[in-house]
Amino acid sequence: MTTGILGGAFDPPHNGHVALARAAIRHLGLTRLSVCVSGRPGHKQVELAAPLRVRLAEAAFADVPGAEVTLDEHPFTIDLLEGGAFDGAYFVVGADQLAAFLSWREPDRVLEHVLLAVGTRPGYPQALLDPVLAQLQRPERVVCFALDEPVAASSQEIRALAARGAPLAELVPPGVARLIAELGLYAQPGPTEHLH
Repeated sequence: MTTGILGGAFDPPHNGHVALARAAIRHLGLTRLSVCVSGRPGHKQVELAAPLRVRLAEAAFADVPGAEVTLDEHPFTIDLLEGGAFDGAYFVVGADQLAAFLSWREPDRVLEHVLLAVGTRPGYPQALLDPVLAQLQRPERVVCFALDEPVAASSQEIRALAARGAPLAELVPPGVARLIAELGLYAQPGPTEHLH
């Protein structure tokens, strides 16, 4: 069984996340994709409480074969991986996350546990990635695959649109758009959950 991990705040999950998941499954031959919703991300504030973000992720990835959504209570990726449950798995990220990988907590230790699988879109500047690879102890643990359908979407942009009541149909899966509308999510801009 080939396992992948897709982690994030998913505040909210969007079509870019789903496209990344589908491309990783196809190109890496994943039989299982663990979508880990970070309960309290160590690097950013989140607007929605974890149970709501889990519910949104379940709606987003419902039609992705082999995807299972779980709540990750670890603040940093290395904390999730230290137990060894995911050793040898692919940790799936977008190219922009590889560009910021050196800012992660203990990136070289992350690569001791998993292969970093990077979804790249056409035209993404390799010059942003090469310096990161050059500073890693084991750059061969980073593998790239092509995104079939690059999607320009950001959770921050979606939250701003939702706050204005703007349509989200082109940016998020239908189930996510439906939940955001039904529950009035992001209607009041500003963090509701802070890190301490």
